[in-house]
Amino acid sequence: MRILKNLLDKNKNWAEKVKTRDPEFFLNLSRQQHPQYLWIGCSDSRVPANEIVDMLPGEIFVHRNIANLVVHTDLNCLSVIQYAVEVLKVKHIIVCGHYGCGGILAAMDNKEHGLIDNWLRNISDIHRYYREHIEARKTEKEKADFLCELNVIEQVANVCHTTIVQNAWKSGQQLSVHGWIYSIEDGILKDLDVCTTSLDEISKTHRVK
Repeated sequence: MRILKNLLDKNKNWAEKVKTRDPEFFLNLSRQQHPQYLWIGCSDSRVPANEIVDMLPGEIFVHRNIANLVVHTDLNCLSVIQYAVEVLKVKHIIVCGHYGCGGILAAMDNKEHGLIDNWLRNISDIHRYYREHIEARKTEKEKADFLCELNVIEQVANVCHTTIVQNAWKSGQQLSVHGWIYSIEDGILKDLDVCTTSLDEISKTHRVK
């Protein structure tokens, strides 16, 4: 089928529902974009950013990739961060992973998966660095869940280490970087208690002078 009529019909129904609730919603939305949040999440279809935090279009700026990675050579992700921080002036960057992440599981299984293995090397490095702590967990699920959490924590650090975020802090811009994780099994977000708000909170090794 060349036309996905079912999806186009769903779109019309959705738009009508929104306009019934707020007739001026799309007109106002088209005139501005002032989200307070940048969401860096996983591409997994079960983790839709706007929906799980109950936000409407225009309220959250979103970047998603396999396993919610922030890689310093990924110009796509870095461009999103720069636009969010320097143009949209977001006040919060949220790195959100999720338990049962396919990217995390693939990085742990020592099998070949093709092109994506190059991307997953970033997770393998985290696994190698924390191997003893991960292996101390009793079950395979506990090990995978722990690596999902560690991955979020490391990506929060990667966000903070960008020149984009550090320059924002230097200029006095109010900006916080958070690490969250989502449970697909119950729909609940968990704050991993990693929140960075200034240059003083990152290691001197990674600070840009």
